[in-house]
Amino acid sequence: MTLSRRAILKVSGAAAVAAATGGRTPSAAQDTGGAQGGSWEWVRGLFELSPDTVHMSAMLLSSHPRPVREAIEEHRRELDVDPVRYLERNNTALTDAARKAAGDYLAIHPSHVALTDSTTMGVGLIYTGMKLKPGQELLTTQNDYYVTHESLRLAAERTGARVRSITLFNRADEASEDQIISRILDAVRPNTRLLALTWVHSSTGLKIPVSTVAAALREVNAARDEEDHVLLGVDAVHGFGIEDTNFLQIGCDFYMAGCHKWLFGPRGTGIAAISKRGLSAVRPSVPSFTDDAVFSAWLQNMERPAGDNNGMRMTPGGFKPFEHRWALAEAFALHEQIGRGRIAERTHDLAGALKEALGELPGVMVHTPRDSRLSAGIVSFDVDGMSPQAVVSRLRAQDIIASVSPYATPHVRLTPSIRNNEEDIDRVAVALRGIA
Repeated sequence: MTLSRRAILKVSGAAAVAAATGGRTPSAAQDTGGAQGGSWEWVRGLFELSPDTVHMSAMLLSSHPRPVREAIEEHRRELDVDPVRYLERNNTALTDAARKAAGDYLAIHPSHVALTDSTTMGVGLIYTGMKLKPGQELLTTQNDYYVTHESLRLAAERTGARVRSITLFNRADEASEDQIISRILDAVRPNTRLLALTWVHSSTGLKIPVSTVAAALREVNAARDEEDHVLLGVDAVHGFGIEDTNFLQIGCDFYMAGCHKWLFGPRGTGIAAISKRGLSAVRPSVPSFTDDAVFSAWLQNMERPAGDNNGMRMTPGGFKPFEHRWALAEAFALHEQIGRGRIAERTHDLAGALKEALGELPGVMVHTPRDSRLSAGIVSFDVDGMSPQAVVSRLRAQDIIASVSPYATPHVRLTPSIRNNEEDIDRVAVALRGIA
C-alpha cells in the first residue's frame, strides 16, 4: 500500500508529538516545558483564532500566542496604571532583553541587532542609509517586492548610485539553484556595491538559496578591495521563524524581518541584523535613544562620536508601543520551547502536503516549487479562468483565509503554518475542487 504525502504527514506528526511528550498529549492549558514542548494541538491552542475558520495567513499578520498575549497585557496594565514610572524603571532592561533574544536566535551579538517596527522599516533604514558613491550599483531582481525596489530607488536618488534589476528565472516552479546562482553571478559588475534579495518571494513562494549566494559572493569579494565588496542584503521575513538557520550560517550583511508573521511575535515589531562590515557601510537616518553615546554627546554639546556604528544607534527612537516591543522575548522563547527544527519540518510538511493536494486538482496551477530547498511556507497558485481576487473571495466565503499577492502579476496565496493541521489542508482541497 502506498501512503499519500498527507497520510505520511499525519503519521510522522504523531511520532514527533510522541517523541516530544513521552507519549502524552498535553492540553492547551499545560506548560510542557523543554525545547521540544507541546503537541501541535497544544500549539494551536495557544492562539485565540476562530475555530471555524482555516487561517492560512501567517505570512500577513500574526494572532498573538498566549505567552506573547499575556506579556503584552501585563506591560499594558502596568503602563496604564503608572506609565512614566513603569517606563523609566523598565525600558532599558526590557528593550535590551528583546534585542538579546533576537541576537541569541540569530547567533549574533545583540549589539548588531536594530529593533524596528516591520520588515519595511528595516529594509528602508538599511538601504536608504547606505554610504554610496555616484556610479556605484545596487543590484536586485525583478522578482523582488515593492519595498526593496522603492528603498533602492530612494537610495539612488539621494546618492547618485544606480539601480539595476535582473530576472532570476523564467518560471518559479521550474527554477533551479544552479540557474539562480549563475544569473546572479553573471550580473555582478565591478561597480556593484549591494545585492538586494528576498529570501522567500511573497509572490510565488520561491526560496532563494541565500547561503549559497553568500558563499559565491565571498569568492567575488576575495579579489576586491574592502570598500568595493559586494554587500548582501536580505528581506528575510518569510524565512524568519520558519527555517532552522541563523544569521552567521546565511552569511549576509543585512537581514531584515518583521516579527509579527511566522515568528508569531507582537504586532508592530521587527529586527534588522547587521554584520560588522555592514555596520561600517550604513549610517543611521532616524535619531536613536538607545545609543547613550550619541545622546550624551548632544547633552554636553560635544561632537557626535564617529565610527563604531551599532544596532542601538540604528534603532529608530521615539515613543513606541512598548508593551509590544517588550514582549518580543516571549515570542523567541516560545519558538525555542516548541523546537526550531520541529517548526521548520512541520511548516515544510504542511506546505508540501498542500502543494500535493492542489497539484491533483484539474485547473489549478501551482507556482511554488515542490522542492523544499526552494520553498518554505508560502504556496502560490492560480485557477484557470478565474482572477486571483475571485478565488480568494470564494474561499473566504467558506471561511478559508487566502490572499492575493500584490504584484503586477498576482497569484492566490495560502500559507500553512504550525497553527494549521492536516484537516485544514483537506478542507482547502475540497473547497478548491468545487471552485476550479
